[in-house]
Amino acid sequence: MSFDFLVELGTEELPPKALKSLSAAFLEGICQRLVALDLSFDASQPLAAPRRLAVIITNLAEKTPEKSQQIWGPPANIAFDGDGNPTKAALAFASKNGVEASALATANDGKVDKLVVNKSVGGEATVELLAGVVEQSLAELPIPKRMRWGASRTEFVRPVHWLVMLYGDEIVPGEVLGLSANRQTYGHRFHYNQPLSLQTPQEYTKLLADPGYVLVDFEARQATIREQVNAAAAAIGGNAVIEDDLLDEVTALVEWPHALTGQFDAEFLAVPAEALISSMSEHQKYFHVVDGDGQLMPYFITIANIDSRDPAAVIAGNERVIRPRLADAAFFFETDKKQPFDSFRERLQTIVFQAQLGSLYQKSERIGKLAAAIADKLGYDVAMAIRAGELCKCDLASEMVLEFDKMQGIAGKYYAAAQGEPTEVAEALAEHYLPKFAGDTLPTTHTGLAVALADRLDTLVGIFGIGQQPTGSKDPFALRRASVAVLRLLIEKQLPLDLSELVAIAGGQYADLPKCEGLLDRVLGYMLERLRSWYEDLGISAEVFLAVAAKQLTTPLDIDQRIYAVAAFTQMEEAEALAAANKRVSNILAKEAVDTTELKAELLTDAAEQALAAALAEVTAEVAPLLAEADYQAALQQMAALRQPVDAFFDQVMVMTDDLAVRNNRLALLSQLRDLFLQVADISLLVPAKS
Repeated sequence: MSFDFLVELGTEELPPKALKSLSAAFLEGICQRLVALDLSFDASQPLAAPRRLAVIITNLAEKTPEKSQQIWGPPANIAFDGDGNPTKAALAFASKNGVEASALATANDGKVDKLVVNKSVGGEATVELLAGVVEQSLAELPIPKRMRWGASRTEFVRPVHWLVMLYGDEIVPGEVLGLSANRQTYGHRFHYNQPLSLQTPQEYTKLLADPGYVLVDFEARQATIREQVNAAAAAIGGNAVIEDDLLDEVTALVEWPHALTGQFDAEFLAVPAEALISSMSEHQKYFHVVDGDGQLMPYFITIANIDSRDPAAVIAGNERVIRPRLADAAFFFETDKKQPFDSFRERLQTIVFQAQLGSLYQKSERIGKLAAAIADKLGYDVAMAIRAGELCKCDLASEMVLEFDKMQGIAGKYYAAAQGEPTEVAEALAEHYLPKFAGDTLPTTHTGLAVALADRLDTLVGIFGIGQQPTGSKDPFALRRASVAVLRLLIEKQLPLDLSELVAIAGGQYADLPKCEGLLDRVLGYMLERLRSWYEDLGISAEVFLAVAAKQLTTPLDIDQRIYAVAAFTQMEEAEALAAANKRVSNILAKEAVDTTELKAELLTDAAEQALAAALAEVTAEVAPLLAEADYQAALQQMAALRQPVDAFFDQVMVMTDDLAVRNNRLALLSQLRDLFLQVADISLLVPAKS
């Protein structure tokens, strides 16, 4: 037999930004424990709203399966004395397993005769286990800080008020977080602030929706909000911009969503759209609306948690609330524009970047010089790189950014443009913060690229130089993110820059870093280690990465090209044999010193070694232009033709012959073979290590 199981924990309003993750973790915890108990079920569903976490398990088995279990005890020769009476060891074993000593049997476990007890385990009633499953799952939720309330010693993310646990039509006995389970849930705080008695789990979502005014299914509620917002935007001739994070948060704030459209004065559109959007989304949780050209319209869409009898009053209230916020943005924007943008730079002298690394003014000086060096290497406009580097932190001293921190860079772009700075310089002030997170867009301008690289490299070198590199999970200066950003910029933008040179230039701008010894190697090692994780996430094996890493290269673009070339090579049928052959060659050469790799044709006496020498010379000539063009994939494809002559060589030729001259000549041949492949990677590392 099997029945559906429902658990619902009623609480005060849960943290909206955490609701989705709490719900997922609650479901996962319950399912993992049911599986561990060997309790079968057909499906599971998480349900979550601002005042409740719930899970429904469909067709959960009525009891755990019964199994026969064989428990081995002490050897028979120590379980009984000379008269055949049980010893203390036998009596203890019998007591532990709940049987009489007279019922003990002996059997051979394949090595020796031992005491054995055959027991039937399982068969526990599911209803007796569920309270523990729920309690343990709640205890392991990812809650950074739990709270207490009243005189209770119970702790949870928010105070709890009711607990529903039903298995079929039966209340699950038990207590969780100080609450006894029952079948009584509650409807909407305002529309239906009354208890609702549940008979079975199947009626849970339906009864909460009607008459309870609660859409308890997070995904269904989110779909409803998306549909309502899009419809509201279409009604005013616009398109709603629905960002996933905001949608998740709004979904976690309401139980009975109702979209309402408000309006603000069109004069505010003179303020940078990003500031208006930030104010609407971050502070008020409004969705903004754009026209067909993507321009912001003077409307917003809010999601009310009630179906108001007077929606106009609700809209008017929201419009009154948003107006002062937008007025603040307009005031800061106009105030900032009254001053030359350059003047903000002087204020940076009083803003500390890091106590040992100086002010933001000094950082901007370093960024400008490093950006200029990068621009020079890439053939970009050096003057623009210097200018953008010097101005890139200026808006951090503006009123706009002090009020709206997400406007950093964006505000600078507008202020620089208003001052008459070149368009590329203005764009670079916003773009140098890109990418801000994994998967974010990259700068589109040359100057933006140069400054983005310079900013992060300066931070990395400086922080490592004072000995505050990340340790464990602590990374206060976001150096992991900065490293990945630099690597993405260099690789995805196809920039053939040597990271070693860039780090050296960045380090040269600091006069006296306390941890300067070995700084270059430490920064490079840290950054290149991020590549390993990057490729692992892309599904590229560790062996492929290590084969390229053995070259100890420091140009990320070149590393990337080799990684993908070797990954493609591993898919060829010749790869395994050639990798094994290179491993064999590597082992031979590690034991035998080779004075020279010069090959003497007159000493090639065996047909197989002659064939390998000829094939090697031919392939070496063919791949030379490919390697010069960094076409490593095509080069490895050409090298794959060496499989047959290499296999024949090892099958037919004795390398370590007694004739010293012939032996050295054959070692020279193998050395040439290995050196050819090493021009791309050490493919001998593609052979899995023996366990």
